[in-house]
Amino acid sequence: MRRLLNTLYVTQPNSYLACEGENVLVRFDGETRFRMPIHNLEGIVCFGYAGASPGLMHLCCERGVALSFLTEQGRFMGRVSGGVTGNVLLRRTQYRWADDMLIRQRISKRFLLGKILNNRAVLARSLRDHPDAIPADVGTQASQHLMYIATHLEKSVDIPQLMGMEGDAAKTYFSCFNDMILSNKDLFRFDERNRRPPVDRVNAMLSFAYTLLTHEVVAALESVGLDPQVGFLHGERPGRPSLALDLMEELRPHLADRLVLTLINRQQVAPEGFVCKENGAVLMDEDTRKIVITHWQKRKAEELVHPYLGEKIPLGLIPYTQAILLARHLRGDIEDYPPFIWK
Repeated sequence: MRRLLNTLYVTQPNSYLACEGENVLVRFDGETRFRMPIHNLEGIVCFGYAGASPGLMHLCCERGVALSFLTEQGRFMGRVSGGVTGNVLLRRTQYRWADDMLIRQRISKRFLLGKILNNRAVLARSLRDHPDAIPADVGTQASQHLMYIATHLEKSVDIPQLMGMEGDAAKTYFSCFNDMILSNKDLFRFDERNRRPPVDRVNAMLSFAYTLLTHEVVAALESVGLDPQVGFLHGERPGRPSLALDLMEELRPHLADRLVLTLINRQQVAPEGFVCKENGAVLMDEDTRKIVITHWQKRKAEELVHPYLGEKIPLGLIPYTQAILLARHLRGDIEDYPPFIWK
């Protein structure tokens, strides 16, 4: 099993990344503020407009360390990576399967089954731990409807119908999301999922957490030799990591949504840590982003027993594990792709 390494998040916009031998350096105002050996890193994510030396980029490519550049609020700008790795036969199989509508539908159903059941598990956890927070009839009806959708996925006949069922499940799940928020409910109110831009504090946090997860999933897919751009559920679009979005569907509830709920309910983020723009966008300030990143890193180190492998692994390895399982299915080593289902 792969070892869980660190991801370096650079949030200071005026930072400059360089290298010295086998070490990654973060410089600010001409001074080296941080140093870490490259072999301890699996990724570097820069928020804002941090610069990077050609030498560092070359070192990252050589060592297989993904170097990503995002805006301060998490919009993807670009990524530096080395040559394509992995068996070319695996990627050729991926491309053929992506062109086969029956195979696309079958694998897409697995992604969505994992997502819907994990949405239901997050809701069930809140109902169990905080029975007075969600009206019993509302929570029960939502849970039953999610299970109804999950059990009827196999009856769908095409991708558009699957996407419609996914939309229905998402609407049902997020209709209860505000009830799962227990602290500062007036300032952390959630009415609906919105983005580009997010118009409330909760959506700002969700979008940022999904950005962090996207980086992890893209890196995991590339590390096992799959092409993150060619998916099954999400159609191909220039610049969109469609396969990463596919795999993220089943991972969002447990890795991202629960993180956001925990940070709010434990009052680890303050309502004042957000900036409201003239266009209605609500964005996290630098301190809040750092808080989310810190707890994201801690959450990745938590362990659970993988439901398919039966082994205890860190949460941070789940994207890699699922990428491995998907690759094994494409190679014919396992009969079907087993989605990650949190219990």
